[in-house]
Amino acid sequence: MADVFVSYARSDKPRVAPLVAAIQAKGWSVWWDPAIDPGQEFDRQIAAELKATAAVLVVWTPVSVESRWVRGEAREGADRGVLVPVRFDGASLPIDVRALHTTDLDGWDGDPQSPQCQEVLRALSSILARQPGDPTSPAKVPEVSLPAAGGTARVAICVLPFTNMSGDPEQEHFSDGITEDIITELSRWRLLSVRSRSASFRYRGAAVDMKQVARELNVRYIVEGSVRRIGDRIRITAQLIDADSGSHIWGEKYDRNLADVFSVQDQLVQKIVSTLVGRVQAADVERASRKPPTSLAAYEYVLKANALPWDEPEGAAEATRLLEAAIKLDPGYGLAHAVLAALRWDSWYQDRSGSDAGLQEAYALAKRAVELDQSESTCFAILGHVCLRRRSFDQALQYGRRAIELNPTNPWNRADIGGIFIYVGRAEDALAAFRLTKEIDPYFDQSWYWRFLGLAYMILKRYEEALEAFDHVQAPPVRILALAAGCHARLNDFDRARAVAAECLAKEPDFSIRHFVSKEPFKFEADATHLAESLRLAGLPE
Repeated sequence: MADVFVSYARSDKPRVAPLVAAIQAKGWSVWWDPAIDPGQEFDRQIAAELKATAAVLVVWTPVSVESRWVRGEAREGADRGVLVPVRFDGASLPIDVRALHTTDLDGWDGDPQSPQCQEVLRALSSILARQPGDPTSPAKVPEVSLPAAGGTARVAICVLPFTNMSGDPEQEHFSDGITEDIITELSRWRLLSVRSRSASFRYRGAAVDMKQVARELNVRYIVEGSVRRIGDRIRITAQLIDADSGSHIWGEKYDRNLADVFSVQDQLVQKIVSTLVGRVQAADVERASRKPPTSLAAYEYVLKANALPWDEPEGAAEATRLLEAAIKLDPGYGLAHAVLAALRWDSWYQDRSGSDAGLQEAYALAKRAVELDQSESTCFAILGHVCLRRRSFDQALQYGRRAIELNPTNPWNRADIGGIFIYVGRAEDALAAFRLTKEIDPYFDQSWYWRFLGLAYMILKRYEEALEAFDHVQAPPVRILALAAGCHARLNDFDRARAVAAECLAKEPDFSIRHFVSKEPFKFEADATHLAESLRLAGLPE
């Protein structure tokens, strides 16, 4: 099977040929011009090659954008995270791939050394390097030894939780927030392989051996530090450690006004990258610039809101109050709008009045979030799920893909698009997304992740595996209990099904199948019917 599958319109073959030659000159095999007659066998071979290839290069022209074959092949590549799009003649791109970066080849003279061609080759190199030996697997996060774009090795690093030195346990959220922001900003640099928050935060409050941490997380470098907040002043210390030798590469101390905390974060990230990567030009590492909040108080409100238990009425109410206050203080804070949108759609889910006012408010907030901050992947991920609830399925996929493009190593983004796949009839793709989530972050353990994973198995009628997923959640909420009861019933374990159904009704006495299924945004009626029948078999009320 070929390394690169090229999708194009036949009439564009002369302009595609120099691009193929440049790819082959790199030593990569290309599937693009098979000597085979069209027909059923041809279709089967295309499907097999497309599934097995490591990268998909789509050539958009005014002709190819009209081809359902090219559009379908591009969609397949995008869903697997292996699509590299190029464009001639300013072709108007299909709506579901507009969020992806596309290289314009207008004016290209066929020179493989031109900046345009080199950009394409770097993109292909990055994808091919992610998938050694198994081009059929979904894109993986490269480990330390794997090369990144341009042939430079990705450097593996983790950021341990910064210690709260303020003497006030209430300030723990602030030091955690600074740590999380540094992790997020480092992950935007594509030559760094940054371990996730849940991986790093396992070591919070513990006396750790740096070499042990490095072995367990498979990293070479470790960042540790502390935060001391006194009045309107803040002191942040940070050290970069080479775990192989145990030596401190550098240490920094910042004494600043509290309002300068975002500047300090940026300086720390810049220092780490310049030390490990050896250059700090944004073009070289394809860095996405963030838009920090203008109000420190608004930033703190969002941190506190995220730390509250949203599944408890008091926690959700307080989180809503904090987020509304954050937006009032900083109307341009995109993330605050996005997180409030998530709370609004959750409130809509609980609402039994039949009104969609809460969902429409969530949509307005989520749209405003991406308008305010085009670089924050969480804003796009949340907008994708709000669109899903509105049953705008193509838009949901588009925004989910955009979130991944902005931050491909964020496990939340991968799990989020897996949730979308479930409801659009692509449960197998959902399972692949969930597997990749765990490959990126083996410690990812959100209860909604296990609910989504179990639901994907349930839709595929793999009920035992669904129950295994649900069992990961301690004190399961009503949604998981209802799904688990349905799975037990499908396995003909009606005693257990009735017991779990009774537990569900004890938590929500007015539970009904009609309300439950009405809030599950399945694209295909057969999936909704299957779910309703499963709950009915468990004895849950209509």
